[in-house]
Amino acid sequence: MLSRIYPDQTAAEVELRLNSLLDKYRGKIPVPIITRLTERDAMLITYGDQVRSPGTPHLQTLTKFCKMHLANSISSIHILPFYPWSSDDGFSVKDYGTVDPALGDWSDIDHLGRFFRLMFDAVINHASVQGDWFQAFLQNDPNFLDFFITVEGEPDLTQVIRPRTLPLLTEFQSSTGKRKVWTTFSADQADLNYANPEVLLRILDVLLTYAQHGAQFIRLDAIAYLWKEIGTSCLHQPQTHAIIQLFRKVLDDVAPHVYIITETNVPHVDNISYFGNGENEAQLVYNFALPPLVLHTLRTGDATALSNWAAGLALPSEKTTFFNFLASHDGIGLNPIRGILSNNEIDQLVQDTLQHGGLISYKNNPDGTQSPYEMNINYFDALSDPGGYEPLPFQIDRFMAAQAIMLMLRGLPGIYFHSLFGSRGWKDGVRQTGQNRSINREKLELTNLEADLTNPRSIRSQVFRRYCDLLSRRASSQAFDPYGNQEILDMGPAVFALRRSSSDGRYRTLCLQNVTAIEQEAGEFILAPYQTLWINSM
Repeated sequence: MLSRIYPDQTAAEVELRLNSLLDKYRGKIPVPIITRLTERDAMLITYGDQVRSPGTPHLQTLTKFCKMHLANSISSIHILPFYPWSSDDGFSVKDYGTVDPALGDWSDIDHLGRFFRLMFDAVINHASVQGDWFQAFLQNDPNFLDFFITVEGEPDLTQVIRPRTLPLLTEFQSSTGKRKVWTTFSADQADLNYANPEVLLRILDVLLTYAQHGAQFIRLDAIAYLWKEIGTSCLHQPQTHAIIQLFRKVLDDVAPHVYIITETNVPHVDNISYFGNGENEAQLVYNFALPPLVLHTLRTGDATALSNWAAGLALPSEKTTFFNFLASHDGIGLNPIRGILSNNEIDQLVQDTLQHGGLISYKNNPDGTQSPYEMNINYFDALSDPGGYEPLPFQIDRFMAAQAIMLMLRGLPGIYFHSLFGSRGWKDGVRQTGQNRSINREKLELTNLEADLTNPRSIRSQVFRRYCDLLSRRASSQAFDPYGNQEILDMGPAVFALRRSSSDGRYRTLCLQNVTAIEQEAGEFILAPYQTLWINSM
C-alpha cells in the first residue's frame, strides 16, 4: 500500500517507522463494549461553544446541556474542530494536539465521551499559517522544510478543481526568500504536502491520538483534495484513496472500533467512491446529494427526483452505510446534484434561496467561469420564506417532513444543532464576520435556549418536541437498522414512500411522507399536508 504512495525504497523505510508508531498505541486504546451502529444511533453536529454560559468553559456547558436534554434522543456528538485555530470557525487548525483553551481541555472532551460516542474532525488537508508547523516551515526548520506544497515558476494550474474563487497560491516571506504556497481554501490555510512521508506519519500520530482520547468516529475533512499533482485536477487522486486505505488499515489494527467518515462535497458518484471496495476505505460517507434533493422535493411538491435517486442508492458491503444529513455548519452544496437535477431546477433552488434571504457562494471552473457552489441559508428558512405569510405551524410541518425523510433513509442520521431546535438564519453574523456561512453558525446563550425550550409556544420548543418524538419512534423499530434494507415504492410524485427492513428481514416499516401542502392518497391511507406515517410490521 505504501508503495502506491511512495517509491519502493522510500516505502520500505516508511513502513519501519510506521510499525514503530503503531507499537506506541497498540493495546493502549480501549475498545467500547458496543461498537456496531443500530437504529438507536443518531448524531448531533455542534460546535464546542454552541451553547454558552458566563464563567463556564464552553465544553462543560455543552456537556451539561446535552446530558439534560438529549441523552434519550442522541447517542453521538460530532464536535466541530475544537483545537486552537486562526480562521474558518475552527477549520484552520494551529495545533492538532490540544484543545482550544476557550472551550476547555482534554479532560472536558473525555468527560463528554463518557455519555456520548464522539466524532472528531481530522482537518488534515491543510493547516493554519499561524500554527507552529507553518511558522517552522517559513524559518526553514529542516524538520518542516517540505511540510507544505510550494510552487516554483508559473506552471499551468488551470486544470485544478477547487471550491473557491480566491487565488490558489499565496506568497509568503520565508527566511530565505519568497515562497508561493498552495492554499486551496484560503490564504490562512496552507495545504500539507503528503509527498513528504514525514507529513503522513505525523498525521497518523494525530489520528491515533484522537482515538486514544475517545474518538469513535474520525471525520476526514475535505479529504478529496489531499494529493496535489500539477497537470491534474488535484481531486480524487489515486494517492488520496491509497492514503485513506492506509488510515483504515492502521485503525483496524490499533483501534478497530473507530469509524472513518469522509466529507467530500462532490458529485454523488465521486462521493461514494470513498467507500472503496466496502472493506478498505470509509465505513461512512456524507450523503451530500440528500440536502438539496429534499429541499427541491418540498419546494416543488414532487418526490420524483428524490425517489429515483434513492432507488439507486447501494452500499458495497454490510460494513458500510451513509451519513445522512440535511444541514451542517456549511451551506447546502450544489455540486452533488449536478446530473441528478437539471440546470433549470438547480437555478430555481438558487433563486428561491436568494428570495428567502439566503446567500450564494461560488467556485472557479477550469474554463475560467464561476458557478454556484453552495447555498448559504438556514434549512428552516430554505423551506419557508421568513418574509412570507404562512402560519408558523404549517412551516414547522414542512420542516419536520424534511427531517422525517432524512431519518427514514438507510444510514446514520446527523442532525445539526440548529435543526434540532428550529433556529432561523443569523444575518447579523454575516454582517459581523463578512462570511456567508455565518448565517447558520449562531452561538446561543444557555439561559435563552432553555427559556425557549420551556415555552411550549416557541418554535424551538415545538420543533424539539417533534424531533424527539421522531427519534424515539425510529429507535423503537429495528427496521431502521443503519445497515438494513431499503426499497423505494412508487406512490406517485406527491408521496415519498419506502419500506425499511432490518438486515435479517424480520422487522419492517412502511414509511410514507406527503411532500405537498394538500391532502394526498397513498394506497389505503389518506395523508394530511406534510404528514409522516410510519407503520411497523413483522
